[in-house]
Amino acid sequence: MKKLHSTFTVAAVAIALVLTGCATPPARDESNAVSPRAPMSARVQDRALEDRILALDPERLSGDHVKTLAAGPAPRIILLHGGVFPVHLLMASFGTFLTGMGYPEGQIRDPGDGEWSYSPYLQTTQLAGLVAWQYEHDGMRPMLVGHSQGGLSAVKILKDLAGQNGDRIRVWNPLTAALEDRTTIVDPLTGRERPVVGLSVAYASAVGAGGWALALPNWWENLETLRKIPDTVDEFTGFFIEVDFFALSLPGNPLDRRYENNGTARIRNVVLPATYNHVIVPLTHTLANDAQVRDWINDYVPDKDADRSGLPGDAAEHVLWAADVWYSIKKRWCIEAQRLIRARRAGGGAEPALRPAG
Repeated sequence: MKKLHSTFTVAAVAIALVLTGCATPPARDESNAVSPRAPMSARVQDRALEDRILALDPERLSGDHVKTLAAGPAPRIILLHGGVFPVHLLMASFGTFLTGMGYPEGQIRDPGDGEWSYSPYLQTTQLAGLVAWQYEHDGMRPMLVGHSQGGLSAVKILKDLAGQNGDRIRVWNPLTAALEDRTTIVDPLTGRERPVVGLSVAYASAVGAGGWALALPNWWENLETLRKIPDTVDEFTGFFIEVDFFALSLPGNPLDRRYENNGTARIRNVVLPATYNHVIVPLTHTLANDAQVRDWINDYVPDKDADRSGLPGDAAEHVLWAADVWYSIKKRWCIEAQRLIRARRAGGGAEPALRPAG
């Protein structure tokens, strides 16, 4: 009980800091945003830039390499926050971290209302429809990052796209905040019409997803399939905190299962130290402010010993999750950009459908 009280106290302090402006994200910067309605051919025009992007190794990307990527196109990152108000502000902190590391802000914020993240109480089929709309307009597959109930949402979106909850999903248009009267898109890389069901995302992750939230009816599912990830994602990382009373990640709990491959997707399970706090895992915006920490994060490689002892301040206590997610994001960003460039050069793609907002 003392541990839970401490958790709530730390969370309350963190959220208070956000609300009072100490962790408030800066004003929205559209200078490096890519309009979702810009033709695909307009997104990568500089042949020399294309060549530099194609020459990058997706698994070894420095800060300078990120600057090269940022000069070209970027896929949409769909952030999914937890379910208790006002934890969406903590995911805004993570969005600010990503922009501080060099990711285009306009490809994180919702293109309609400018919000940083999405609620887990939205229908996941709506968010699956957003994945389809975004891919059709960008020619790049989005990425999903979920925290707590938002992690449950990320997994369910993958299952929706796999057709596990129905064989028809309508396209969601974020500019009109409405479902469109269609369940297909024109694939921007092939020019062919295809259904929303069957689309995949480049990367997805979930941290602290499970526990008490599973008592809510919208998350009820057979435990045998709850953490089985379908082929609608290339890479998935499930993050667990060693001792997490919210997600019920506790030693010896038979229900605290790891994520499994239900096909060909690459699955990783990562256990964060018990010092991590479930609620404030995404509170990471300050990490990008220090050059030493930023370099450490860019040098980070998953599944290898990473010495945090020399990091300044309290960075060592909360850098692992952010560094691991950032590694996967920049890797998939590079792969998606290269895929788009190669498709354009091959001449097999079509311009994304430019549909009127109404």
